[in-house]
Amino acid sequence: MGLMIEGRYLTEDPGPDTQADGEFKRQRANIRHQITKDGPFTPQIGRYHLYAAWNCPWAHRVLLVRALKGLDLSVSYARPRRTDQGWVYDAEGPYCDPLMGVAALHEAYARATPPYTGRITVPLLWDRESDSAVSNESAEIVRMLAREFDGGPDLSPPGLEPEIDRWNALIYETVNNGVYRTGFARTQEAYDRAVTEVFDTLDRIEAHLDTHRWLLGEHFTEADLRLFPTLARFDVAYHYAFKCNIRRLTDYPNLWAYAREIYQMPGVAGTVRFDIYKQGYFSQSELRNPLGIVPAGPEIDWTIPHGR
Repeated sequence: MGLMIEGRYLTEDPGPDTQADGEFKRQRANIRHQITKDGPFTPQIGRYHLYAAWNCPWAHRVLLVRALKGLDLSVSYARPRRTDQGWVYDAEGPYCDPLMGVAALHEAYARATPPYTGRITVPLLWDRESDSAVSNESAEIVRMLAREFDGGPDLSPPGLEPEIDRWNALIYETVNNGVYRTGFARTQEAYDRAVTEVFDTLDRIEAHLDTHRWLLGEHFTEADLRLFPTLARFDVAYHYAFKCNIRRLTDYPNLWAYAREIYQMPGVAGTVRFDIYKQGYFSQSELRNPLGIVPAGPEIDWTIPHGR
């Protein structure tokens, strides 16, 4: 994904942030301004632009809010595979940047003030009015877009936020990021810890959905939205490329029906690109996929009636 130090891009990416014990630890996002009614970033229609990538689950969260709320939020989609320049864009076509015309995302980060240090990641929310970066923290972008802009479902109903946050914390650590901790593990012990946590939580959610329609009962919330991107990628990518292979999503009756119901909600299918997920997760990697061969399958029909 690339790294920048005080506004200068490093072409030699040091690789995943793996600790001495072989455990992958994700760096925290560090552009974290808020959109609020009292500014300086105010919730104006058409004011903001999103840098995203189809295959990134963190960007997918924001694309889901955009779709469910019908937001006027323009998007630059990066090419499915990164290069030594990180996330890159074409001069024209579906993978161009209509806002700044950058060839690589680090060129946008180079315009941030103060000079940026950190990973070059999507999503990045940009303010057209001040020509400045707003945030590259997906969880905070999701919440402020959902709260500050009208329309669509209420993803954080009054009184439910503490429970939403509890689910979010569990799902982030053991599922959303858990699949990366599994796939990027550099020791057997780190892998065993991570993969066990992934499936312990999926098993727990499967049991929970036996008596609940959504994670918080009758309310589809931010917690469900944040779980879905991992479920959408699970069988086509994480199960194989990241060795999350104890069970498949389709082996869980409740979770599989739950995931299909979300997929079949208006606008959601348009945020999903299974073909691009495989291109990204099976890109050439010395450790995971040295030949860069993208598998043909699996063939999974997400349009089967969910019956819930």
